[in-house]
Amino acid sequence: MTNTVPEINSSTGAAPSSATPATITFADFGLDPKIQKAVSEQGYNTPTPIQAQAIPHVLAGSDLMGAAQTGTGKTAAFVLPIIQKILRHASSSASPARHPIRALVLTPTRELAVQVAENAASYSKHTDLRAAVVYGGVDMKEQVATLRGGVEILIATPGRLLDHIGSKVANLSQVEILVLDEADRMLDMGFLPDLQRIIDLIPAQRQTLLFSATFSPEIKKLAQSYLRTPVTVEVARQNAAADTVKQVVHMVSSADKQRAIVKVLEVRTRQGLSRQCIIFTNSRLGCARLARSLERDGIKAGAIHGDKSQGERTLTLDAFKSGAIEALVATDVAARGLDIPSMPCVINHELPFNAEDFIHRIGRTGRAGSKGDAIALVDASEKRLLDDIEKLMKRKLDIQPLPEGNPSTSSSPASSRGSSRSDAPAKMSDPFFYKPYEPTVAPQPASGATGAEEKKVGITPARPSVGALLGGFKKK
Repeated sequence: MTNTVPEINSSTGAAPSSATPATITFADFGLDPKIQKAVSEQGYNTPTPIQAQAIPHVLAGSDLMGAAQTGTGKTAAFVLPIIQKILRHASSSASPARHPIRALVLTPTRELAVQVAENAASYSKHTDLRAAVVYGGVDMKEQVATLRGGVEILIATPGRLLDHIGSKVANLSQVEILVLDEADRMLDMGFLPDLQRIIDLIPAQRQTLLFSATFSPEIKKLAQSYLRTPVTVEVARQNAAADTVKQVVHMVSSADKQRAIVKVLEVRTRQGLSRQCIIFTNSRLGCARLARSLERDGIKAGAIHGDKSQGERTLTLDAFKSGAIEALVATDVAARGLDIPSMPCVINHELPFNAEDFIHRIGRTGRAGSKGDAIALVDASEKRLLDDIEKLMKRKLDIQPLPEGNPSTSSSPASSRGSSRSDAPAKMSDPFFYKPYEPTVAPQPASGATGAEEKKVGITPARPSVGALLGGFKKK
């Protein structure tokens, strides 16, 4: 973790000695009143740790590597200072020539690109700056028209941006700030050649920001290639889930996992908790099949995966956010970038093959300081994947065994792993060993604590907490 940095005024570069993380507000960053007004309208006053530490460095012009948990406000940590730095270029002219691309944000997925674009539009709405997003899976005509009209802030997925560059619709010759968001995921998805082609078209004299929830050796090597003496800001332990996420593992045979999901949701309903959850699978085919099976079990379910068109994915996400869908079954296309305020629960139907993806999956819950449940259904054949996850997180996950008589119990490695629950009663009416929850109200985040990524949470009325997990009491 870096040392705490004081607020730096964007115009003078002075660092007031009285500023501390405990007292810094968004007003202390010296943001233009138009930006500050947009921030205030979202109900925010106090920046999150990643925002408090990163924004002054970005305003000062430094290249930066930012590491923070998902759900901690990374988007606002770069969007706000970008708007501030390019605000001098704002123009009310209708001429496209007066609106060249000044800031480029590259993201690995469509969902994340849309989320960043929404935040950029929200925080620049009182200025004359224009923000736009381009991504694949949809017709290019509307995007072409938008780019030809001129935009200062462009959020894009690499492949679609190269399409527009090839069509001579996007010109990067005046880009001043480049952001690589979720850079580790871009590497995982094989975007490195595309990144190189894009970066070669951007002026060498630029400011480069790299944000990610995890920093691997490959990411550090990438930073050495593209960033110049970057400042590193880490506000949370690397490769760890947020403290607001309570995790539990159930050893369940693959054949019993669907029944286990239904049981978990039934028990949550009896306890007055929301049935809404994101369920992660590893394959597109398995994702679609599970969604259909859950529908037959009376659970309103929808699927989102790479074979779905962007229109289909958008409709499914909108239905999930509105509550029309209770269970969103997804592949890792949804593990990053989805910003669903107050997401109560994440269920891993299958463990991911990449341990880091587990952190991003469970990062969909426990956001913005609210509590969340992360449940993993693990077959004995997935023990190696579980070991990899625990090694990465540097901790053992709580394994709660199923009662005797379940087909998966005999093959469960829980006993060999020294589970503290191995002496549980052999017969129980509830095989998931839920304990009573203390009635509480979900804590409201500090004003502005979540930044743009969690903007809706800060204005959500208090409601029953979803923070307690099966097998334990909710921490106060």
